Amino acid sequence: MRIYLMTDMEGVCGVLNWEDWCTPDGRYYDRGKALLTEEVNAAIEGFLAGGASEVTVSDGHGYGGIEPGLLHPAARLMRGWPGSWPFLLDPAQHDAVAWVGQHAKAGSTFAHLAHTQDFPYRDESVNGLSIGELGQFALCAGELGIRCIFAAGDEAMTKEAQALLPGIETVAVKRGTQPLPGHHLPAAAYARHNVAAIHLSVAEARRRIREGAQRAVERARCESFGLLRLKPPYERVTVLRSDETNPPRVSRSRHPSSIIELFRQPFDFAPIEKFDPLNFV
Repeated sequence: MRIYLMTDMEGVCGVLNWEDWCTPDGRYYDRGKALLTEEVNAAIEGFLAGGASEVTVSDGHGYGGIEPGLLHPAARLMRGWPGSWPFLLDPAQHDAVAWVGQHAKAGSTFAHLAHTQDFPYRDESVNGLSIGELGQFALCAGELGIRCIFAAGDEAMTKEAQALLPGIETVAVKRGTQPLPGHHLPAAAYARHNVAAIHLSVAEARRRIREGAQRAVERARCESFGLLRLKPPYERVTVLRSDETNPPRVSRSRHPSSIIELFRQPFDFAPIEKFDPLNFV
């Protein structure tokens, strides 16, 4: 089994906030990359123990999150994709998708650093199904017939993954403590909205990831789970929060037959004429 492992930073155990840990100017950026890479290594060890033959690590954090010098020697590292969706995911080369360091979608409660693409996003949906970054990639994988078998990150993300992909193996390494979704907040305020969390110890998080990744491969070899598919035609609705210069905005795009082509379409944002801050468009 050949694993495509998508990574991000905000869902990593020990990554405490965005400014200090997830950006090149952050005080602990290098430490954050090391924490992510060691979680990835734990997952790779589990995948290999479960019978996987190959793991391709896709560095999905915008600024980059993998420290190549620390990466497991059995892994292949992918960074800088030509084009866009589905980021070189290919059924001829990959049999399953997994995530490490993944965070929950924008507006999630009891989440840590929850967002979709960036903090100005308020919501994105396809055919009325609200999704975040995990859901976006899972839909692409589903169109290609590739199963999603494992996801590690904050607890809210694991619940999101289980709702979208019943049967997926998940591991929660921390739990956010913010009970409010923050739908009404402008972008700058939302970026500071869900920064509190309770973390496992780093060693315990890696142990659980290793064991969960092994279970995921073992189960995937004898169970059928992990495909997210919607019926065409497809409509994507993306809602942005207000910011210093813009009111809340919405973009709608459609494609008759392909999720991947839908996600490749450019946005066409327009102001929301009647904006209810507590309900989605």
